[in-house]
Amino acid sequence: MPINSFENYPMSWKPSIDKNKKPIYNVISEQLEHDIVNGILVPGTKLPPQRELADYLDLNVSTISKAFKVCELKGLLSASVGSGTYVSYDALSNAYLLEDTKPKHLIEMGATLPDDASYEPLLHQLKIMLQESNYEKWFGYGRYGESSWQKDAAVKLMQRSGFETSVEHILFANGGQNAIAATLASLCKPGDRIGVDLHTYPGLKTVASMLSVQTVPIKSDKYEMSPEALEYACKNENIKGIYLIPDYHNPTASFLSVEKRKSIAEIAKKYNLFVIEDASYHLLNKEPLPALASFAPEQVIHIASLSKSLAPGLRLAYVAVPRQYKEPISKALYNLNITVSPLLAELTARTIVSNQFEVLIEGHREQTIRRNQIANKYFKNYSCLGTDTGIFRWLVLPGKITGAAFEALAAQQGVQVYAADRFVVGNSSPERAVRVAVCAPETIEELEQGLAVLKQLLDKIK
Repeated sequence: MPINSFENYPMSWKPSIDKNKKPIYNVISEQLEHDIVNGILVPGTKLPPQRELADYLDLNVSTISKAFKVCELKGLLSASVGSGTYVSYDALSNAYLLEDTKPKHLIEMGATLPDDASYEPLLHQLKIMLQESNYEKWFGYGRYGESSWQKDAAVKLMQRSGFETSVEHILFANGGQNAIAATLASLCKPGDRIGVDLHTYPGLKTVASMLSVQTVPIKSDKYEMSPEALEYACKNENIKGIYLIPDYHNPTASFLSVEKRKSIAEIAKKYNLFVIEDASYHLLNKEPLPALASFAPEQVIHIASLSKSLAPGLRLAYVAVPRQYKEPISKALYNLNITVSPLLAELTARTIVSNQFEVLIEGHREQTIRRNQIANKYFKNYSCLGTDTGIFRWLVLPGKITGAAFEALAAQQGVQVYAADRFVVGNSSPERAVRVAVCAPETIEELEQGLAVLKQLLDKIK
């Protein structure tokens, strides 16, 4: 029997379970998941202490711990040392941002799509390749050794963004998401923990959840990961690595200062953390800041995805991998992919080596600056973070409206934006903000229509 009487005791969760079913920890975890999914336990709810719940259910504490762990690995709960266990704010968030079922009438300003008006250099290179006599080799499997000069192209691209590496460190992946998945699959076991920003890329959350890797939110200072908070997590949260987007952070559009990059690099070396540096947006900046990998080359996996700077359809990322991680990540990429597309790898390498990629990047940048100048006009009276070379902005909402409520209002008016709730991690409280992708609308006219709708909504709620 329970030691205490709980009749009038204020507990946030009082489950009723059938103890005849086994194992009991599974019954508890299923009930907990049911209550979260059905809104009985809302995001941010602090669960009763494990000993208290064990006493209430007349069970061993270890049984409760197992049940909590099952839900934690599913991303439903977030536990912090000294703080307790909470229902994650992102427990039910939609991490898949390109829904097939999205209504066609919506003006797309949610997904981070680059403009499509500057792809001519790729088309030119592709036509040349397909006119060559041995064009059929682009449609087979890539062979070992054929990619040597393509790795030279990868090194050149990274040098362009201010990171010096060598071909011995280069691996190919089918896009940045693929590289992240391979890295986590090879360097983490189920239950391992990695540190991330309070709001982060949903694709990282999806992969981590699939692999039962827990994401631990690290506090920030003015949208920059705090080195002090990171060191605290190293000492108290048992994190194994961290994931960062230092340039044009997704979703907050912020930059990690050089000083913070150096501090985080030193912490990574001190605690032997692996660092996933997502450089998807690095080349958008005309004068990129030094990559974090420059300060900790033996700790940082630097992922240069080409989807935002060149073209999403290339589905290619160059990965600079420290020697200590190269073998496991290489094996993971092989098991996931066998190989990358020889056609796309060759096309990308030729575009880089011929310097045509500079034309592509500059074309994107001109379009992006033009679109941001229009956005600045509509949002001049509001806090809209980001720079004129970024493909999305972080719109901090006035009044008391939540990001989720504003997203719903915008959708009702025919515009898709993404609320902070989609990006929040663990028991962090989502900011009252939305991400606005200025390059996603197909035309300037459509962009202006979408911005006008958003401004009208902002004017009403401020």
